[in-house]
Amino acid sequence: MALELLKDTTLPTAAAAYPKKWHSRAYAIAGLAALLVIVILATSAIGSTEIALGTLFNIFWAKLPFIHINPTWPITAETIILHIRLPRILLAGLAGAALAVAGTTYQGLFRNPLADPYLIGVSQGAALGAVIGFLLPVSWQAGSVPLLAFAGAIIAVGIVYSIAKVGKTLPMTTLILAGVALGAFLSAITYYLMIISGDKLHGIISWLLGAFSLTNWWQVMIVTPYILLGATVIWLYARPLNIMQLDEDQAQQLGINVERVKLILLAAATLITAAAVCFCGIIGFVGIIIPHAVRLIWGPDHRFLLPLATLSGAISLILADTAARTLLSPTEIPVGIITAFLGAPFFLYLLRQKKRAIF
Repeated sequence: MALELLKDTTLPTAAAAYPKKWHSRAYAIAGLAALLVIVILATSAIGSTEIALGTLFNIFWAKLPFIHINPTWPITAETIILHIRLPRILLAGLAGAALAVAGTTYQGLFRNPLADPYLIGVSQGAALGAVIGFLLPVSWQAGSVPLLAFAGAIIAVGIVYSIAKVGKTLPMTTLILAGVALGAFLSAITYYLMIISGDKLHGIISWLLGAFSLTNWWQVMIVTPYILLGATVIWLYARPLNIMQLDEDQAQQLGINVERVKLILLAAATLITAAAVCFCGIIGFVGIIIPHAVRLIWGPDHRFLLPLATLSGAISLILADTAARTLLSPTEIPVGIITAFLGAPFFLYLLRQKKRAIF
C-alpha cells in the first residue's frame, strides 16, 4: 500500500498508470458536486412550512442577473427561503466541509484514521471561550460568543504547539499528549463556569451540542473567507501529505520540508476548525467518519481524498441539520446529537476493525 501510494504521488505518469482509478475519482468529485447543489435546493424546500419546488426555483431564478420574473409567490416564502433557510444551509455546508477537511488533515499528519479536528484542544478552547462569552452582559453576547470561541480555539492550539515543540521539530506523539492534557484542564474550567452560570446554562448547553438555528448572512460572510483560505492551503499540500504517509525520514529524503509542512497544515486545519465551530458550536464525529468513509471508498490519495471529503462533509452536515430541524418540528434537535447518533456506531466499528488489524 505504501509503495503504491508513493508511486501514485511521485511519478509523473501516475495518471496514465492508473487511468480507471483516476477517472473514477474525477467522476466522483463531479457527482458529489452535483449532489451538493441538489441537496441545497431540496433542503431549502423542507421545513415546518413546505414550499413547492416550482416556487423555490422561481425565487432563485428571480435573483439571477438579467432574468425578470413577476413574483407570484407570497413574500413570506421568499423570506423563509432567502433569509432563514439558505444562510443556515450554507453555513452547515461550510462547517461540514471544514470539519471533514480538517479531520482528513489530522488523520494524514498523525497517520491514524481515528484522529479528529478536536484532537489537540480546538473544541475545549472554543468551548471555554464561548462559555465566557455567555457569562458576559446580555448586550455583549451576540458578538462576543463567536469571537471568544474562535480566539479560544486558536489560543489553545497555540499553547499545545508551544508545549510540544522540541527545538525545531514537532513530535506528533508529544503534540497529542499536550493536547489531551490541556484539553482536560480547559474542560475543567468550562464545567466549573457552567455550574455557576445560573439561568444561562440552557443557552450554553445548546451551543455546546451544536446548532444553526440563529444563522444569518453576516455569519456566512464572516466564516467563508477563513474556510476557503484554509481549505485551499491544505489542498495545495496534498502531495506532501501523501508522501508523509510513508515516514517522516523518507519524506525528508524525498525533498519534503517535513516540519514546515506540519506547521502549515496544523495552522490551516486549526483555522478552518475554529471558524466552523465559533458560530455553530461543537459538532462531533463529522471530522472522523467522513474522511475515513471516503478513504475506504476512493482510496488514500489526498489529491482526491481532500476534495471528496470536502463535498461529502458539506452534504452530510446539511442533511444532519435538516433532520435536526424537521424530525420534531417545531422543536429543534441539536445537530450534534444527530451526528453523534449516526457517528458513534461507525466510530465503534472503526475501533473494532483497528483491534482486528492489531491482533
